[in-house]
Amino acid sequence: MEKIVVRGRRKLKGTINISGAKNAALPIIAASLLTKKEVILHNIPRVTDVQTITKLLHSANVNIDFKNNSMRIKAVKLKGETFSENLSPNKTRMANGLLGSLLSRLKRVSIPLSGGCKIGTRKTDIHVSALGKLGATINIRNGQIVAKSNELHGCHVALRYPSVGATENIIIVACLTEGTTTIENAAREPEIMDLANFLNSMGAEIRGAGTSIIKINGVDELSGTEYMIIPDRIETGTYAVAAAITDGDILLKNTNLSLLDSVLLKFREIGMEIEEANEGVRVTSSGVFYPVDIETGPYPGFPTDMQPIVTPLLLMADGESTIKETIFDNRFNHGPELRRMGANLKINGDTINIKGISKLKGAEVKALNIRAGASLIIAGLAAEGKTTISGVHHIFRGYENPLSKLKNVGANCNLITTR
Repeated sequence: MEKIVVRGRRKLKGTINISGAKNAALPIIAASLLTKKEVILHNIPRVTDVQTITKLLHSANVNIDFKNNSMRIKAVKLKGETFSENLSPNKTRMANGLLGSLLSRLKRVSIPLSGGCKIGTRKTDIHVSALGKLGATINIRNGQIVAKSNELHGCHVALRYPSVGATENIIIVACLTEGTTTIENAAREPEIMDLANFLNSMGAEIRGAGTSIIKINGVDELSGTEYMIIPDRIETGTYAVAAAITDGDILLKNTNLSLLDSVLLKFREIGMEIEEANEGVRVTSSGVFYPVDIETGPYPGFPTDMQPIVTPLLLMADGESTIKETIFDNRFNHGPELRRMGANLKINGDTINIKGISKLKGAEVKALNIRAGASLIIAGLAAEGKTTISGVHHIFRGYENPLSKLKNVGANCNLITTR
């Protein structure tokens, strides 16, 4: 069993290079299956979620060459009938993300229901309803989604919720579907815009990405392309909080603050100092933090992925803060773990109440999902003594070389193996 040991109370100082966005890379890798021509992707993060989707595509007879942070993909003869065999629960969410591209290339697709992080109910029914309107025949039985795509056609799809995954799957299917498809109440996240920009570089006709109404005119075929993935906005926010909570001074390079407008407003309200420079973004703090109230929401609201990350920082504030979670119904499982470190917080339904404390103390804690794990590392950086984190495989699903990046700016954090 692997664990991360963090010894805190060190000021972090130096430079961190931000990786490509995992949540943009995964749907773009999936969309690469829409063409038989070669696709070259750059700035792909080497995280286990990407490695998982790579293995899934290998099993579907896709040729992939992944070196450094670039990936070459060529899907000439897809194999779909055995695609879903022997998938572990942690792999099934990635398989669901391939649903749209596989439907466009294959007559029949069968994949397990979604897995991934245990952060609440995932609205698979939104995907099923939307793809059904496009003409796919979809049944759910024995824990499997079985989809057939004999008569796909463009249509108007009004999403009852701006689901990122559903928006991505509809965009991908609609690209090679005859007619015009309109998505109303579409997700507006930067990763949706990146997917649309990527597909347009292949010859797709997508307009309105980044707004609540997206229109896709179907085309006969898509070409190969070479494309650069956007920076990871959640990773940017994570290391910014690490800089602030340690009273540090970190330069974040290869990032884009325009992807984090709602987060930056709260960061500055808390007391973080963020300055754009020619070489990157410098994050410092005075060590004095102020309580704030946060409510998560679909983009451009405060991202749900950032609320576990900012929680340890609010524990250092002088006063009481609240975070209301509106996206997932089980995303405070970092709370009980932080209590082991001395946190004063209460969870009341969809809201967590946080009272500032003088200090955190190292403890043995467990990461239960990607962002909860990052939250515990941040808390460990600020805590007195040693923090030992288990369940660390979750962290490596979403962060590329997190320990190396933190060590390079002065953190004392190590991966150990125990029996």
